[in-house]
Amino acid sequence: MTGYALLLIGGGAGVGKTTVGWEVSAVLRARGTAHCLLEGDYMDQIHPAPAGDPHRSAITERNTAAIWANYAALGQRRLIDTNTVSVLEEPMLRRAMGGGEIRVTRVLLTAGETTVRERLAGREIGSQLDAHIESSLRNARHLDEEAPPGTIRIPTDGRSVHAIALDILRSASW
Repeated sequence: MTGYALLLIGGGAGVGKTTVGWEVSAVLRARGTAHCLLEGDYMDQIHPAPAGDPHRSAITERNTAAIWANYAALGQRRLIDTNTVSVLEEPMLRRAMGGGEIRVTRVLLTAGETTVRERLAGREIGSQLDAHIESSLRNARHLDEEAPPGTIRIPTDGRSVHAIALDILRSASW
């Protein structure tokens, strides 16, 4: 493989991004395929937001660039990024990886409202469940409308995590 490969796994809360990302990584490990996994939702966890960066995009890019530099220095060529809006952040992620030749696969995981509500109810035990569900559904609509052409949509309702991971890897040709 020449250059780098970037696999973006996005979708609203409750579609299975983190779980599927870990399964993609497990399948690649079992195959002996070198890669690294980045949980993008953690790249901007700072409060208050840095001055001049209310959406935290600059700190996300800086943190991603720092982590990728460490991975690349170790010879890594494949990066998996799971993040709600990763399919919309390709330009930023390309910059964070230093530009150059990067083959990108964008995957948008989807799930129906019933599935999202059930999954979030199973993990959200605080006072923010209703707000989290509404935000997830709103984000899912936004992502569906704004995802760039060529974004692969993979439904997660009623499917095994392993089957979804295999679909993603086939889509990425990894």
